[in-house]
Amino acid sequence: MTATFGKLERAELTLQPGLNILSAPNEWGKSTWCAFLLAMLYGLDTRAKSTRTVLADKERYAPWSGSPMAGRIDLNWNGRDITIERRTKGRVPLGDFKAYETATGLAVPELTAANCGQTLLGVEQTVFRRAGFIRQSDMPVTQDEALRRRLNNLVTTGDESGAGDRLAGALRDLKNRCRYNKSGLLPQLEAQREDLNSKIGELDSLDAQLKKQMLRLDEIKSWLRQLQNHQAALEFAAAEADAGRVAQARDALAQAQEQLTILEAACEKLPPREEAEQKVKELRSFRDAWNALQMEQQMLPKAPLPPAKKEPFADMDVPEAVEMVKEDRTELTALRKRRSHFVMLGLGAAAMVAAIVLLVLKLYLPAGIAAMASFALQILSLVRLQGTKTRIEALEKKYGTPEMDHWLDSLRAYEAELRLYNAAKKESQDAQGDVEVRLMVLRKRRDELCGNQEPDTVLETWQRVLSKWDACFDARREAVRAQNLVDTLSAMAKPARQPVAGDTLTYSEADTARLLSDCQIEQQRLQSRISQYKGTMEALGDRALLEKQLTAVNARIASLEKTYAALTIAQETLNQARSELQRRFAPRISQRAQELLTAMTGGRYQRLSMGEDFSLQSGTAEEETLHDALWRSDGTVDQLYLALRLAVAEELTPEAPLILDDALVRFDDERMKAALAILRELSEKRQVILFTCQQREKDAVCK
Repeated sequence: MTATFGKLERAELTLQPGLNILSAPNEWGKSTWCAFLLAMLYGLDTRAKSTRTVLADKERYAPWSGSPMAGRIDLNWNGRDITIERRTKGRVPLGDFKAYETATGLAVPELTAANCGQTLLGVEQTVFRRAGFIRQSDMPVTQDEALRRRLNNLVTTGDESGAGDRLAGALRDLKNRCRYNKSGLLPQLEAQREDLNSKIGELDSLDAQLKKQMLRLDEIKSWLRQLQNHQAALEFAAAEADAGRVAQARDALAQAQEQLTILEAACEKLPPREEAEQKVKELRSFRDAWNALQMEQQMLPKAPLPPAKKEPFADMDVPEAVEMVKEDRTELTALRKRRSHFVMLGLGAAAMVAAIVLLVLKLYLPAGIAAMASFALQILSLVRLQGTKTRIEALEKKYGTPEMDHWLDSLRAYEAELRLYNAAKKESQDAQGDVEVRLMVLRKRRDELCGNQEPDTVLETWQRVLSKWDACFDARREAVRAQNLVDTLSAMAKPARQPVAGDTLTYSEADTARLLSDCQIEQQRLQSRISQYKGTMEALGDRALLEKQLTAVNARIASLEKTYAALTIAQETLNQARSELQRRFAPRISQRAQELLTAMTGGRYQRLSMGEDFSLQSGTAEEETLHDALWRSDGTVDQLYLALRLAVAEELTPEAPLILDDALVRFDDERMKAALAILRELSEKRQVILFTCQQREKDAVCK
């Protein structure tokens, strides 16, 4: 086998006849080789889609290298060396199939992409997967229709011809021809019978309805004649009322025309209407602008008050205050650093000491001079000390604090207040100036519009002019409306004749029209329904002919029901026979599986029972009852189902290769050796391929 499949990239695997044990570590590609072999024999299901938990094979085994999926198998079939190739075709993985003789290259027409696996192995893919393809992950056998059918035919008839299934199919087809849901002869005839009965019943119902509708139609026609006579009487009365309304409208027209003549004469001496409208518009605009500006002037903020005088900066501008603070800070700093009075005190003390020394030496004159000098120096130092202290206190009192940094903070606060005051003052002056400018413009406009008169007086004058023009316009419109009313009423007024018969009805015109409309609609509906009834009865056919057809259909149904009953009995008999034959199938498979299980377990498990769904129960010699597989260890469960798999494979795929993927991984050493002995025995008649992740199977065979 040569594969570009999943992790395999042009990988090769050569097998020999008999038992092949391929030992390799996990992720070597053993399961991939198994999937590759299955795909090469039966093809790849390209319609399968991946789900959240399972990947479709076309995605799971897409070559890791990105190359197109491809593969080749060289095999011997019925003594012929055959090569099978599958390659990717377009977007279809393994969509291109070839089968040819390896030596000559001649095509093998018996093998196609669809039948390759079934022709070579003798079974469908689902049967092979459940019989001859054994993986540890799905060791238990599960049923499907193909597996059940093949086992049933093989056990019950001795071959796989499917005669029993064909007979059952024939009986089922015959029954379906008689009855299957809504198809088949019986449902069709029953539907025909129901249709005939329905037609006959419908004919009787339609005849009764037709007679009832015709009686109702006669009543409606009589009522319609009465309503038409009443409507004629109402129309005659309405025509007389219309004539009266036309006369009234003509009188109103004459009055409107007279009023229009008077108003037009009064407007001849007035200024044009357009001029009056323009003047009123301009004066109103001026009045609105003037009132708004007056309101705006009243709403202007008052001029700000200057900040309160703050010592020691009152009546000073900011630069002067800054300069004063700098000078005072410099002066205070110098005063606090002054030390000359201490020097004078020192000199006075020194002079006093000198005087004392001179006095001791009896130098009285120098001693007196020194004493006087000492006294003078001390007096001078005390005077200077008091002057410095007085000046410092004056400066601290001036600013209210000895901290010079607070002087600057006070100056900054004063500067901020002045800045805010000046800004507010400028804003107030700017706003007041803007309003004054606009007031000046509006005063000029007032002089242009009104001269020496008040604007309200001029506006009232022009409004009176405009009102007269409006009255004239309204009179003209009223005259036109009156003329239109006369024309409309004259057009609507129609002559009407008196009714030919006496009128006893008292309905209003609207009610009469509604009743007439309803009556006419009802008459049309009845006539339409009568026509429909007649047409439907004609379409349904003659009643006597329908009854004759119904008799014939009932006879045919009775005959078919007897046939259907006979087919049901035959089908039940066949099912009973098949059930009886199927009881032979379980013992035959379970007997062979028991033999294999006994050999694998060294004789421990000597009893085995299999259900129709391939569920297993087993027991040892010491156990009184059989137990389900759930009672056994994982390894024992694998041995149970391996025995069953091998027994099924012997029945269904006696000549096909037997493929096992880690099937013995949970066997202990002794049972593993026993299983290998069984596989070695089977390999004498068929090829056995065992993939394993352990070395012990190969070591056991080599020993």
